[in-house]
Amino acid sequence: MTAALRLARPEDLDRLMAMVAGFHAEEGIEQDQDQRREALLPLLQGIPHGCVYLIGPSRAPLGYVIITFGWSVEFGGMDGFVDEIYIRPAIRGRGIATEVLHELPKALATAGLRALHLEVDRENETAQRLYQRSGFRPRQNYMLMTKAL
Repeated sequence: MTAALRLARPEDLDRLMAMVAGFHAEEGIEQDQDQRREALLPLLQGIPHGCVYLIGPSRAPLGYVIITFGWSVEFGGMDGFVDEIYIRPAIRGRGIATEVLHELPKALATAGLRALHLEVDRENETAQRLYQRSGFRPRQNYMLMTKAL
């Protein structure tokens, strides 16, 4: 099975919406369809703040990964955040996410990204192992904090 990545486009919205709804249901993220559509559509239309990659075949994607972009003085330039990564439940455990998390940073580095960050549930040891195998490390003395506006 291949984790080939393709930038999602506006015509992929319906396909993507179904997967994002599945991910949000699993994670307990409450967001209605209109909010979800408003959050995704700019990424599909080329907003410079992030992008969505579909994983696998175009007609029946195996999952998706959303990357958002920022700027870091500490890392010396543009950085990115894995906002969401999702693999359909029926095909998890086959190395697809591992392949994505090994290949995507290489492509992003070629495009100028200096660092890639992600957030993981403190209780989700399976995801933590996946991310650590893929080269992500916890930052000592740092904790992600958020203020919703």
